[in-house]
This record gives sequence, C-alpha cells and structure tokens, in this order.
Amino acid sequence: MHDPVWIAALAAAMAATGLVSGTLAGLLGVGGGIVIVPVLFNVFPFFAIPEAIQMKLAVGTSLATIIPTSIQSARKHRAKGAMDMPLLRALIPSLVVGVLVGTVIAIWVRGSTLTAVFAAIALLVALNMGLTGVDARLRESFPTGILRQGVGLFIGGISAMMGIGGGTVGVPLLNLFGTPIRSAVATASAFGIVISIPAAIGFVLAGWGNPVLPPFSLGYVNLLGCLLIVPTSMLATPWGVHLAHAIPPLALKRAFAAFLGVTAVRMILSLVA
Repeated sequence: MHDPVWIAALAAAMAATGLVSGTLAGLLGVGGGIVIVPVLFNVFPFFAIPEAIQMKLAVGTSLATIIPTSIQSARKHRAKGAMDMPLLRALIPSLVVGVLVGTVIAIWVRGSTLTAVFAAIALLVALNMGLTGVDARLRESFPTGILRQGVGLFIGGISAMMGIGGGTVGVPLLNLFGTPIRSAVATASAFGIVISIPAAIGFVLAGWGNPVLPPFSLGYVNLLGCLLIVPTSMLATPWGVHLAHAIPPLALKRAFAAFLGVTAVRMILSLVA
C-alpha cells in the first residue's frame, strides 16, 4: 500500500504532464499522446513503477486521455467544414482493423519491444518536424483501393501501439498523398476517436488484475493520470497558443524535435543497457 505522500507526488507529476502536454499542443499543434507517452516514460521510474509495465501504462493512460480531447477537437473541425467526410468514411474500416491489430500486438509484446517501436517512430516524427519546410508530397490525390486501406491500417496500428491520436502519423501521411494541410488536420482529428476508444478498452482488459500496477489503475490505464492530465492540458493549451505568437515557430518545432529525439535515444539506450 502506498503512503499519501507517494500518491500526492504521483498526482503532482500527472498534473505537470498535463500542463506540459497542453502547452506544447497550443505551442506546436502536436497531439497530446506524442508528448504524454515520453513524459510519463521519464516520470514513472521516479515512482518505482516496474520497468516491465512502464511503457504499457504510459500508452494505455495516454490513449484514455485522447478520448475526450479528440471528440472535442473533431466536433470543432467538423463545425468549420474542414473535415473530408468521404475520405474519413472510406478509411474508418481499415483504421479500426489497424487499431485492433496494433492493440493486440502492443498488449502481447514485451514492454521493451513497445519502447523500441515508440522510439523508432518518435525519431521519424522528430526528423519530420526538424526538417520543416521540406516538401515530400508523393502525389496530388489520395490513393484508392488496397493502397488506401493500407494507409488506414498503418495509421491505426502504429497509433494504437504508440498511444497517440491520429494526428501525429495521419496528418503527414494525408498531406503526403495530396490532402491539403487544413483538411488533413481536421480529418485526422476524427482518427483520434476511432483509435483511442477501442485501444484504451484493450489496454484496460489486458492489464486487469495485474498486482504491480500503481494505485487508481484500471488495467493499463491510470485513472488518476486521466483525471489530472485532461483538465490541466486543456487549461494550459491557451497559454501555449499565446506563446506561439511570441516565439518563432520554426525554432519551437526544432526544439520539440530535439526533445523527441533525445527521448527516443534515451529509450533506445535503456533497451541496450
């Protein structure tokens, strides 16, 4: 049984995670998951949470926090008419299949394997953000048929395994295949709903009854984290937006790319140590 001081310290760390996530979301326009997972990965060791469950707990908790934020974001984007509804409807089946496959893989592989996957994708995201301004568009229209479904499978699978919404992987891919950036951001916001709900349920069921989980955990989802990360993140987002207008955006993107890159390298080093 953990003492009240330990629980209070964990609660403070979760609230701080939300503040960092919300600030960066407003500052850089990045989804919370790509921030929450690495921050929790760095926080959990200080609370002696077993290494074997650290990554799964970080991913599961992140997915649960994405549910309310992605619903709110998707509603706002749809109200503005920027969402590509035909493309979204076409991708939902493959997204769902990808999420189911990715969740099963994430649940059954070792935590170290999940860490390696996150580190690899985080490095790619860091490179993409660090090379802002490079036009890597492959074509002017979104593919159809098997290739389209393959894109949906990839977005759903990788996002579920990493504990992120659809934006981190979805926006660059949609834009790569000719979707205008505003429409890509709006459409990918709805991916978060499709991805986070079934994936979070999967992580709850997978960790159910695990005796080494920290207090207030429902499977691999820490409810204390969810209750504190979501409101503090929403509270900090306007502050991030304010900062975005005061600091050069390119410098900010590269700073965040450096943070992701360093975290990814730390994850890799922790695997080979």
